[in-house]
Amino acid sequence: MDEGLRAAVLDYLARHNVLTLATAGPAGPWAAGVFYVNEGLRLYFLSSPRSRHAENLAADPRVAGAVHEDYRDWPEIRGIQLEGRAGLVPDADVERVRRLYAAKFPVVADLGKAPLAIATALARVRWYELAPARLHFIDNSAGFGKRRQLL
Repeated sequence: MDEGLRAAVLDYLARHNVLTLATAGPAGPWAAGVFYVNEGLRLYFLSSPRSRHAENLAADPRVAGAVHEDYRDWPEIRGIQLEGRAGLVPDADVERVRRLYAAKFPVVADLGKAPLAIATALARVRWYELAPARLHFIDNSAGFGKRRQLL
């Protein structure tokens, strides 16, 4: 594995917050932005089990995703494209994942201090993990269409 590329991907994941998660289900394909935290290349997010993407995951765990910024000039584009499988975090790992997430997003660290609407919503969510099977790092600043595969 290219350790320099791995380090660049991990740095990029650590400095960004939103994963565009693409799923498919009975109503067709769907994409949703979710806040994530990563542990290595594995990404964790929370969502209502009633959301369209969570219902899709329950039926088909295959996903695609992208982490990127909103650019105005093609040579500036950088980001991550990935595909893999996503599903519920095992019960035994939920507290560890919640602590990881709270370190990045402190609003979930102490629900007693969170705004009521957020605390109420967080009480109904489930935790999900995404294990990438294929991952590309895009960096047009290194050349137009420059895409390196890590996994």
